[in-house]
Amino acid sequence: MANVFEYASVFQSELDKAAVEQATSGWMELNDKLVRYNGGADVKIPSMDMDGLADYDRDKGFVEGSVNLKWETKTMTQDRGRQFTFDENEVNETNFVVTAAQVMGEFQRTKVIPEIDAYRYSKIASLCIDKDRAGYEYTPTESDILQKLYYDIAAVQDVVGEDTPLVITMARPVAASTLSKSLSVMDFKQGDVTVKVKSLNGEHPILRVGSGRMKTSYIFNDGTTGGQEKGGFTAAEGAQDINWIICPRTAPIAVSRTDKVRIFDPETYQKKRAWATDYRKYHDLWVPDNKLEAMWVNIKQAKAGVGG
Repeated sequence: MANVFEYASVFQSELDKAAVEQATSGWMELNDKLVRYNGGADVKIPSMDMDGLADYDRDKGFVEGSVNLKWETKTMTQDRGRQFTFDENEVNETNFVVTAAQVMGEFQRTKVIPEIDAYRYSKIASLCIDKDRAGYEYTPTESDILQKLYYDIAAVQDVVGEDTPLVITMARPVAASTLSKSLSVMDFKQGDVTVKVKSLNGEHPILRVGSGRMKTSYIFNDGTTGGQEKGGFTAAEGAQDINWIICPRTAPIAVSRTDKVRIFDPETYQKKRAWATDYRKYHDLWVPDNKLEAMWVNIKQAKAGVGG
């Protein structure tokens, strides 16, 4: 039995690694080196503010300035999980590890990662909307998408300059139907993996995301309320379609952590004669206040509350 339980820590490490590499938003987790994390749901993220230039005085010298580095405590609001059981007649100690690894890996790939992506993109959209960093009522066409995209890039570069690396996250139907002929290919590093992605002029990577993950708001089902038993997520009523999000690569700070994986053998698990394993995922995303001005979201529909 000892060998089986040793695999729990391996599961945890491999699931975290896979989450970064497989999520289309996994690059945002490369910024978590800025985060102080000591376990549980709380993290600390930095926010820096400093004074600008002042006149130099030949007699008095420099005007003293200040740098204010604050560490804000944030709580990961997304605390999600599921328990999976395997009847003891279906698996034994020998093949349980292989079976559990396959099930949990597939669960994370098909259920967890799409939800994490959807949460992150919808939160970024909400933050941009609240900050008036959004454009509305635009349906991309092949004749005008490049011009519109360059205008939106300019809105970001007007804040951060032209030397700051940007990432464009775009709904897959938008990229496929209107932009495919205008793109080149470049290398893009995500976690320990370097992948080939489409890019604009070889400098702005464009990450194509399924439209189901590119809405402005979602309902994340609790698994117990009537109609929500299957869990997962669905677009909220009135959710709008995101055409694309443009932001500096260092702006969003995303964190996801798989909690300690627990494994119970059939002698320990009390509900039935089965093996059981628990999967629990904490995750969230933040953008420091001083970086919100450097982001932009383009939305297909008209601004909520505007027009008929």
